[in-house]
Amino acid sequence: MLRIENLNAWYDRSHVLQGISLDVNKGEIVTLMGRNGAGKTTTLRSLMGLLPKRQGKASIDGVSFLDLPAHERFHLGLAYVPEDRRIVPGLTVKENLELGVISQKNRGDMNILVDEIAETFPRLKERLHQDGTSMSGGEQQMLAIARAMIAKPKAILLDEPSEGIMPVLVEEMFELFAKLKQQGLTILLVEQNVQKALKISDRAYILDQGEIVFQDTAQNLLNNDEIQQKYCAV
Repeated sequence: MLRIENLNAWYDRSHVLQGISLDVNKGEIVTLMGRNGAGKTTTLRSLMGLLPKRQGKASIDGVSFLDLPAHERFHLGLAYVPEDRRIVPGLTVKENLELGVISQKNRGDMNILVDEIAETFPRLKERLHQDGTSMSGGEQQMLAIARAMIAKPKAILLDEPSEGIMPVLVEEMFELFAKLKQQGLTILLVEQNVQKALKISDRAYILDQGEIVFQDTAQNLLNNDEIQQKYCAV
């Protein structure tokens, strides 16, 4: 499904990613673990075409995309939810959702698409006509995820979805991720709450100073206290 080979990326002259390779199979949740500054967010930004200097190979369903602009990657089925959510002020929840498919030529009936995604996100269904930025942080994060999903992507890149969210909504969000996995969605996840991330993941890779230093099943990593203490401290 999603394959990354020898990916390198730079911020100006800083060589942040140094030849990482990983795979995410269809219907899997794979977590990227590592300390702050290890290169996790840089990996997602590179895959979405948001860093100007990068090298390597990346493909989705066998189609290479690393040299394509971000909007073409979106049309191939790759979606991205950044940590800062980017909810558009002045637009309702419904209007923010509509932005997720506005560029699609064959998007079908917009109301049907909104109704379908709202069924998956009951909190949003109750707030379709509310200003998106007036909701809580957790609800805005759900809106950002729903907006990415409304176009029915093949794979979604999630960057720190639980950041700054109250615990009750974090629980709800991870239940949602598990549900989406059951529905066949493919997810590459960067998440500070390592325990919760691993409990819903199939596998995980550990980044350290821009390199993948360890990989294993999520269950094995949950049971590996030494690895978690060494590489996952904030």
